[in-house]
Formats: sequence, structure tokens, C-alpha cells
Amino acid sequence: MELIYVPISKDKRSKNFNEARGTSVALLRSRSPARSAQPYRNCDASENFTAMVADGIDDEEKWLADGIASVQHNAFYMHRALDGNNLREALKYSAQMLSELRTSKLSPHKYYELYMRVFDELRRVEIFFKDEARHGVSVVDLYELVQHAGNILPRLYLLCTVGSVYIRTKEAPAKDILKDLVEMSLGVQHPIRGLFLRSYLCQVTRDKLPDLGSEYEGDGDTVMDAVDFVLQNFTEMNKLWVRMQHQGPVRIKEKREKERNELRDLVGKNLHILGQIEGVDLEMYRDVVLPRVLEQVVNSKDDLAQNYLMDCIIQVFPDEYHLQTLNILLAACSQLQPTVDIKIVLSQLMERLSNYAASSTEVLPEFLQVEAFSKLSNAIGKVIETQVDMPAVGAITLYTSLLTFTLRVHPDRLDYVDQVLGACIKKLSSKPKLEDSKATKQVVALLSAPLQKYNDTVTALKLSNYPRIMDYLDNETKKVMAMVIIENVLKNNTCISTAEQVETLFELIKGLIMDIDGTDVGELDEDFKEEQNSVARLIHMLYNDDPDEMFKIICTVREHIMSGGLNRLPFTIPPLVFSALKLVRRVQGQDGEVVGEEVPATPKKIFQLVNQTMEALSSVPSPDVALRLYLQSAEAANDCDLEPVAYEFFTQAFILYEEEIADSKAQFTAIHLIIGTLQRMNVFGVENRDTLTHKATGYSAKLLKKPDQCRAVYACSHLFWVDDQYGIKDGERVLLCMKRSIRIANAAQQMASVTRGSSGPVTLFVEILNKYLYFFEKGNPQITSSVIQGLIELIKTMQSDTTMSEPATNAFFASTIRYIQFQKQKGGAMGEKYDPIKV
Repeated sequence: MELIYVPISKDKRSKNFNEARGTSVALLRSRSPARSAQPYRNCDASENFTAMVADGIDDEEKWLADGIASVQHNAFYMHRALDGNNLREALKYSAQMLSELRTSKLSPHKYYELYMRVFDELRRVEIFFKDEARHGVSVVDLYELVQHAGNILPRLYLLCTVGSVYIRTKEAPAKDILKDLVEMSLGVQHPIRGLFLRSYLCQVTRDKLPDLGSEYEGDGDTVMDAVDFVLQNFTEMNKLWVRMQHQGPVRIKEKREKERNELRDLVGKNLHILGQIEGVDLEMYRDVVLPRVLEQVVNSKDDLAQNYLMDCIIQVFPDEYHLQTLNILLAACSQLQPTVDIKIVLSQLMERLSNYAASSTEVLPEFLQVEAFSKLSNAIGKVIETQVDMPAVGAITLYTSLLTFTLRVHPDRLDYVDQVLGACIKKLSSKPKLEDSKATKQVVALLSAPLQKYNDTVTALKLSNYPRIMDYLDNETKKVMAMVIIENVLKNNTCISTAEQVETLFELIKGLIMDIDGTDVGELDEDFKEEQNSVARLIHMLYNDDPDEMFKIICTVREHIMSGGLNRLPFTIPPLVFSALKLVRRVQGQDGEVVGEEVPATPKKIFQLVNQTMEALSSVPSPDVALRLYLQSAEAANDCDLEPVAYEFFTQAFILYEEEIADSKAQFTAIHLIIGTLQRMNVFGVENRDTLTHKATGYSAKLLKKPDQCRAVYACSHLFWVDDQYGIKDGERVLLCMKRSIRIANAAQQMASVTRGSSGPVTLFVEILNKYLYFFEKGNPQITSSVIQGLIELIKTMQSDTTMSEPATNAFFASTIRYIQFQKQKGGAMGEKYDPIKV
């Protein structure tokens, strides 16, 4: 071992140095009286590592407390010596304080607490050493002086502290001092003590390395000297760290691994410092740094060390260095221990390179130059082929990382993306289904990556291997993946424009549109409803400007959803029918007979498909949905001037009303829908219209509740008075409906009087009055001012006879009277019409 001794003549030595030199050995070997009886002080480097875990946690806490107390005790006297500029006493108490670090009783975590107490105190010692005027000894003499300490651990800590000051003074080449310090540290071979000592050496010298542009560069000191120093220190620390694994009995192996994990950052600090040295260019990194670091990693033959150090290499060095040394890194990966989780190493490397590629498009040519994709793909293939026992989740994780890398570096190369998916299929081919939940999550991540990158499901549909991977998922995961695909389409407003794309898409989401395992869905929970609503929204995203292609799309969707089961049809049929009706309105005016599959889309052909589709709802307990669809279809047929088709849809609607709708509220709603739709129809001839109108009025009068009957009957009046140029205007039949509604309202009043002992509310009469006013203004000759006057008087009489006041009804009637007064005051033709009415 080479030591640095700088010859100094006696006449140049100060008086303080002579005094300190004469007593240095005795002083630095002395102990604090309060700690002299501690049995664990006499520990050497060969002491068994397991001594520190022999006692319980309580004893360890006590030892730590005793150690901290001793550090504080000696630090107090050291501070007093420093304040008095007494070098002799300062060295004495600093050595006694450092002796506390010789313990082997503490775990790494507790030892770190003790070390940090000592480290803080050494900063004050370093400041004292820097000021030669205070202690009167040159740094050269001081460097020699501390080497006479009696115990090696305090000696080396003091030597590192003085060495840091020595380098700062530039009185000797930095490389010589650094070399001396790193070699002297070999004297401590106890793993924990040695690791913390070398960590201290890193800490006090990291800002004094002869780096490029540093004040310590030059005069023979080069960047290479700094690199050699850090690499040598790293090598020795790694050996100490790995040695810990092989000490002590097997039964405490897990405890040792935990302790090693607590110490790993001390080793990694060296690589962090290497990564911050400005003078380490690509050439030096490729030819010197990386080979020497990887040599230690591979030769350690320790899975914990290899896992951590490979992670450090990937994280601390620049991305462009990794890219240019990809061959070296990947070659080292193949030499790691079989127990090393290689998928994490490669995934982290690919993630780092992916982020580098995403940072700027200017770096992408570098990836092409080094053929990064092929190298990574081949490396992953070899790893998976070599590690035959690698679980599926590991392989899928690797391919997910490779796919992310590919999408960022080669977004335009769909063949690369499909190649990655194909390689993943090859790995999964030995298993019919994935049973590992972690593996299925990784497959979802794998399949989601192209969707997230391209924001276009159509692009993903071009990948031939994409649907093949989904076949390996279980049914529940297929549903999850289907929702991801649908949400991507909806979020990005992606238009699926060909029947072929629709076929591929619906094959991917078949987990949502049919029961794959042959069982029904059972109870409809919120998740199921949300899934089916998403499918319904997806159907609206299918569109093509070409009517024939759009018709093919509709037929393709129908083939898939019709096998979805009774619970799904009420969700999926309505959007399909509305898509078909939109197409009908686009092609209206065309005509032709339905003969063969190649005939262009015509309204009749589309209506046939719609009718066949809606017939499926007859077996589903959703008559209200079917009724609305029939009425919507009738309106579309009306727009296309297809009277037979419209009549057929109305017929189906009435059949549904008669046979399927039994609830009184549902009947009331349905009859109003029928009346409203029929009122807007202008395609029917007199006979068909009379038939349908008669049906509607008949059903209105048969509703269960009298108020519902009354409202439905006066609503039927609109069927006989359509306010447009060619609409029907039959005033007599309007009046008949109004009179009939009044009779029904009177009957409702009488029933209320019998059941409640008082007349019921007059709301129905006020509603009828408003209908009279509507037809009065529209010019119905049968609705005269005298009829309206009589109805107003009737309502006033009823209000005076009613024992229970209805505020809402009173307000409604008052508002109607104000409207009549407003019309009278407005003047003109309308004012003249309203003038005879007295309110």
C-alpha cells in the first residue's frame, strides 16, 4: 500500500505540531472514561457480521442510545477544543467520537443514524483544519499527523477529512491524494464500517475531483484520474456489499437481504458521481466506464447487486450514451444470474429510451442508425427463449415495453407494431387462456398502447395480430378491453366507415354484445347498463357517405347484436334503427324491388330490415321501446311517401298497445305518442286515416282513469284539425271530441264527490277551456264565443261550490282569464273575436 509522506524539515514545523506529534498516538488511542467498559469496543475487521443481529431490538435501541450519548459527550469537548484552537484536544476527542463507529452491534439503519451524528460533527472539524492560522500546523504536516492514530477507523475518517482540505490547497496533485485515500481505505474490511467509510470518502471528495473545467484539473490531474478514483472506490464498495450476503447462517438470509437493501444507495452513490462528471464523454463512457462497471456487475454473481446496479446504470447515465452502447448493455444482460428479474432491467432501459425518443423528433435518426428496434427485439426474444420458466406476465411486460418503444420511435411502422404483437402471441400460444390477473392486466396495457398512441381505433384495426391476442383473455377482461376500445372511439370521435372495419371492431367487442360463455347476464346492474349504453353510442359512430356501404354497415351490426340476448336488445336495437332511419331519409326518392344482395339501398329495402329488426323486440319485455321505434319508423315512411309501410308500422304499434302495454300510466303515455305521431302524418288516404283515428279515439276513451280518458280524448281533437295548408280541418268532429271530454270530466267530478264527499278539482275543465281557446283562435267555426262563455261560467260555478280550494288550479284559471283579457285589449281581428266573451 502506497502512502503519501511529504518530507518537511524540523525547522519548518510549528511548536503546536511538535507537541501534537509527541502525544498523538497516546491521545488518539485513549477512550472516553464513560465508555471504556463497553464490551463491544474490541472489534476487528474479521468480526463475524452476524454479531450485530444477535440481540433483540430493545438491546439495539439501547446500544444506539449509548453510542449517540458518547458521540455527544465527546463532541462537546471537541467543540470546546476547536473554539480554543487546541489541536491536541480536538484530535483526541474527535478520535474518541469516531471510535463509536467501530461498533458491530447495530443494524445498517441504526448505524446510519449514528453515522449521521458523527458526519455532522466532522464538518466542523474540516472547517477547523482549513484554517491553519487557528491550529498552527500546515496541511501537509496535518495529513501526516493524523496517520499516527492508534485505531484504523478513526484514523481513516480523519485522514479523509484532512485529505479533502489537502486537495483544496493544491499543494499536492489531487490524483495522488485520491489514490492514497482510496487505497488506505482497504484497511477496513468490515462490510458496514467499510461501506460507510467509503461513502464518507465519496462525499468529501466529490466536489474536488479533477473534472473538465474544474479548478482541480491540470498540472497532471485529468478527468481520467477522477474516473479511476470513483471506479476503484465503487469496486471495493461493491465487494464489501456482496460479501455481506455470504456471512452468517442461512436462517437469517432474509434479514441480510433486507439489510443489504438498506445499504445499496451507498454503493450506487459512486455511479451517480460518475454520471455527473462532465469530462466523461461518449468515448470514455463506452471504452472505460461502462466496461469496468459491467465487469463488476457480472462478476459479482449476486442477483440483488445485479438488479440494483443495472438499474443505477440505466438511470444515472445519459440517454444518448445508452443508445450508442446498446450492444454492450444487452450483451451484459445475457450474462446476469438466472434469478435476476431481467424483464425489469430491459423494461427500464426501453422506457428510458422511449422517453428519450419522445423528447424530440431530432433524435429519432439516431435510433434508426443504431437499429435499436431490431437489437431490442432480438435481445427480448433470446431472453424469453433462454428462460423457459419465465411466467407469462414477465414476457408480456417485456413486449409491452417494446411496443411502447416502437410506437414512440417508429410510429409510422405498423409492421413493427404487428411484429411485436405476433411475438407475444407466439409466447402465449402454449396457454389457451391467461389465468394470472397480473398477466391479463399487462395484456390490456399491451392492447391499449396503440389506441393511446394513434388516438384512432381504425389504425389498430389494421393490425392483423391485434384481435388474436384478445382471444387469450378471459371473458371479464375481454369486456374491460372492449370498453377501452369503445371509449377510445367515442373520445376521439373516430368514424368507422367500412363494413370490414365494423366486422373487425365488433369481433373485438363481442364480449359486450353477446354472452360468450352461453349464460345469460341475469340481473341488470349499473355496470351492465353502462356497457350497453356505450355500445349504443358506438353504433352512432358508424358512418359512410355512400348509402350502399352504409347499408352494409347496418347489416353487419345487425348480425352481431341480434344474438346479444333479450337483455341487450333494448339497448342496441334503438340506435341501429335510428341509423337505418337516417339512411332512409338520405335515399328517399329512390325505388326498386328487393331482389338480390347487390341491389342498391332503397327505402323499401331498408324498411324491410328495420321491420325484421324490431320484430325481435316483441319477445323482449320492452314494449314501450318497440312502440316508439314503430312510430318513428312510421314518420320516416311518411317522409318517403310510402303509405303501406307507414300503415304497417302503425298497425304494429296498435298491436303492441293492445297486447303488451297493461300499465295505466304506460297506456296514457303510449296513446299520447300515437296521437302526436298520427297528427303529423300526411301520407294516409281518407280511409286509412279514418281507421287509425277511430282506433286512437277508441283507445283514449277506454283508459282506466277518468282524468286520463278526458285528456286523451281532447288530445284526439288535434287529429281532426291539422294547422297546415293541406291538413284536415273537421270542426264538427273537433267539437264532438271536446264535448265528449267535458262529459268525461263531469263523470270524474261525480266520482270524486261520491268517494271524497266533495266535488273534485276543476283542473280538467280549465284544460278543456284552453283547448277551446286554441281552436277558437285557429278559426274553427264550431267553437264559438258563446260556447267558451258557457264553459267559463261553469268553471266559476264549480269553484264557488268546491269546499277545498286548489291553489294551482285557481292560478291556472286566473292565468287563462288574463290571457283572454289580453287578447280583447290587443284589438284588431283577434280582439273583435274575443270581445263578446265576458270575464
